[in-house]
Amino acid sequence: MNAGIFLLGLAYVLSQFFRAFLAVLSEILERDVGATPDDLAFASGLWFLTFAACQIPIGAALDSIGPRRTAGWLLLVGGGGGAAVFALATSPLHISIAMALIGVGCAPVLMASYYIFARVYPPSQFAVLASMMVGLGSMGNLVAAYPMAFAAETLGWRSSLWGLAGLSAAVAFGTLTLVGDPAKTEGEQKGSLAELMRIRALWFIFPLMGVTYAISGAVRGLWIGPYLADVFGASTGAIGQASLLMGIAMVAGALAYGPMDRFVPSRKWMIAGGSAITLAAGTLLILLPSHGVILSVTLFCVIGFFGMTYPVVMAHGRSFLPPHLIGRGVTMLNLFSIGGVGVAQFISGRVYRASMPAETAAAPYVAVFVLFTALLAIGFAIYLFSRDQAD
Repeated sequence: MNAGIFLLGLAYVLSQFFRAFLAVLSEILERDVGATPDDLAFASGLWFLTFAACQIPIGAALDSIGPRRTAGWLLLVGGGGGAAVFALATSPLHISIAMALIGVGCAPVLMASYYIFARVYPPSQFAVLASMMVGLGSMGNLVAAYPMAFAAETLGWRSSLWGLAGLSAAVAFGTLTLVGDPAKTEGEQKGSLAELMRIRALWFIFPLMGVTYAISGAVRGLWIGPYLADVFGASTGAIGQASLLMGIAMVAGALAYGPMDRFVPSRKWMIAGGSAITLAAGTLLILLPSHGVILSVTLFCVIGFFGMTYPVVMAHGRSFLPPHLIGRGVTMLNLFSIGGVGVAQFISGRVYRASMPAETAAAPYVAVFVLFTALLAIGFAIYLFSRDQAD
């Protein structure tokens, strides 16, 4: 099981990489295939939406056939195949198709590990294990920053994508070989989506789950690149370094929230506090969009650290799930999270385009930051009415 969890962790590193690497390729892809920032926002949104759309069938598959085949085969076909399509891309449409396929391939890997955590380990350990997996996976964020920019400049982005296609296939085969399916309790009842939605406590968690990752995921995944290039004239290497710093902050945040869940008396108010700080940083970014590159990157890092409430919000929702609904429950929570990023990313591209032509270089990005911050404020307000519960 330990070897299997390690393979799922590597698969999740790839998942985090693929949702974030477009930011450092924005200038190169615009030059080589004519992909503008709103084209890349559309492609990035497709990754998140296809990822989200797969969550309901993946939840049913986890509860029926288990995590090994669910994660292994989808990663092989979607992750490996999608990266190959990207390597062959000659237009923005090809990039969108590739990102949609990669989204399908990445969709089951984190939920497969969460399913194992929830079925095999004590409930009190779920938040720590969940945050450790997110922290490990967020290393993909780091590789998608400066290392990806360096590889694109030295090896070429097409060669880099071919290498990623091969790596995805290798991890998929390892998953099919080494991941173990948890045993089920004899006579365990079958769950349904309708039964899941009757758990009223989840209704106040779903909205925050839908927006808590949107601002950090979408900004790190795409907007940090065009923003720094257009507003401050940053090079591909400088964008890679800034993305790396934000990625490190996201890793640190994910790793910090899990242990804090064991020691902070209130899970709800810990999440609310982190969300409030994220809102404050987003507001400052709106008010001071071109004050200086150091301030902007610092605010991105604050958003990255305190905005990584995902694993503990997941643990909060998990605490209300009976055993026979774990697969469907964690994937439904993930559907809201990833689907929220996808919808916000689609809208952000339209907001950016609607703001052009602009009086200043920062104005279109201010509109994008207003969108993400407003969505987080709405989810935060609803979450304040949730019921606090720890394991």
